[in-house]
Amino acid sequence: MAGSGHENGAVSIQPANNVAVFEVSKKPKKNKFALGCAMLASLTSMLLGYDIGVMSGAIIFIKKDLKINDVQIEILVGVLNLYCLVGSIVAGNIADWIGRRYTIVLANAIIFVGSLFMGFSVNYAFLMVGRFIAGIGVGFAIMGAVLYNAEISPASSRGFLTSFPEVCINVGILLGYVSNYTFSKLPTSIGWRLMLGVGATPSIFLVFAVLAMPESPRWLVMQGKLGEAKKVLEKTLDTKEEAHLRLNDIKDAAGIPQDSTGNVAVVQKQTNSNGVWREFLLHPTPTVKHILICTVGIHFFQQSSGVDAVVLYSPRIFEKAGIASSNEQLLTTVAVGFCKTIFILVATFLLDKSGRRALLLISTGGMVVSLATLGFSLTIINHSEAKLTWAIALCITMVLSFVAFFAIGMGPIAGIYTSEIFPLKLRAQGISLGVAVNRVTSGIISMTFLSLYQAITIGGAFFLYAGIAAVGWSFFNICLPETRGKTLEETERLFGNLVGWREVDKKMKEDKTKGTTHD
Repeated sequence: MAGSGHENGAVSIQPANNVAVFEVSKKPKKNKFALGCAMLASLTSMLLGYDIGVMSGAIIFIKKDLKINDVQIEILVGVLNLYCLVGSIVAGNIADWIGRRYTIVLANAIIFVGSLFMGFSVNYAFLMVGRFIAGIGVGFAIMGAVLYNAEISPASSRGFLTSFPEVCINVGILLGYVSNYTFSKLPTSIGWRLMLGVGATPSIFLVFAVLAMPESPRWLVMQGKLGEAKKVLEKTLDTKEEAHLRLNDIKDAAGIPQDSTGNVAVVQKQTNSNGVWREFLLHPTPTVKHILICTVGIHFFQQSSGVDAVVLYSPRIFEKAGIASSNEQLLTTVAVGFCKTIFILVATFLLDKSGRRALLLISTGGMVVSLATLGFSLTIINHSEAKLTWAIALCITMVLSFVAFFAIGMGPIAGIYTSEIFPLKLRAQGISLGVAVNRVTSGIISMTFLSLYQAITIGGAFFLYAGIAAVGWSFFNICLPETRGKTLEETERLFGNLVGWREVDKKMKEDKTKGTTHD
């Protein structure tokens, strides 16, 4: 197979230590079949975004209608993320049991029920039941979409396709903001219920749409269905050569002999996932330990930098900045959602060109500056008796700047990176763990923001988030290797030395260069 390449010159394949290496000499066209599958799988994530966006405005009217206090508001807003913890952990095992596709179908069904409960809530307790059900579904949706997209994406466009769940989350946030502004004109008791209940509608369509997708080839191989896996790989990857070598890589990872060339193979299955969690927590190899540290770190810093405080409480932030009208607060919030969506779309086209590390470091650095400046402007406003137009404008600008920097790097890269670095047998549980850390941290931030700013001022809260983001920048720079353009199996070779991964990366590049020269 050495030196073979597709006739359009898009991909050259070189063997290096039995690992398939794909060198992109010309940028291949986006695979439309893989693109369609990734889009369908990711649409469920839009429902999480819608919930985040719509709740930011709905809480204004829920507080008035149900006569609840700020602590109850914090719990209502943030508790969905904690319920996601349960959903994401369970979903990791479910995805290995029934497949990635049916996990996403199940997620839509659960979210549908949860949205109906919230829309028909008659009191706070009923509303919390709806949040619990929807939270379980959202945990399933996030884990399922990220896992599926990583496993059907060609190496040349994995960043582009795996970023789709984050794109859909941002589109959902924008739709939630628009819903707030639209239904805010209705009577209070009706408006917020429609805001929440409308989220059930897309789930009906998505349940049937997702069934049109093929199953993940990696899951099919784990079930011994080699013939079906080969067909899916040939449809979703750039060339048949890449599909052949990817199938061999997956067979190796699944413990299937290479001479098994039939449509069906016998796979030794675990009766439960205890072995996976034991390898994670009790006996991790240096490689698994490095991967775990990177996974926990990137998801922790993504959320602890305060993005949900900005997205969920933007009307409250604009109120503190001096915008008194709730109508103007919601309208300004729509601008935040629009900005976030535009920049996540920009990010999808940069991820496979600029790489994960470069975008992540630029993104985090911009977030630090934006958060610090936002804290400064809010502190000035808080200590001034007169209305400072320049400070209000600076505050709005920094909120927009923060969400733009977040969307262009930190937002999509956390999910993409996690899906790329885990070995096949640990991947479902690994992504599940990343989602769990992400949602728990998000829940803590969203459930403490109001209390935090009342304790240390709203400016002080954003100075704190800026400090956390600065620590995150240092962590990313030291610990996270670049994964752009590498196969999932090749990526595993980069891990094992937390601060010495650069030497491995350098050697891999030298091996590629030598292989190309010899060819």
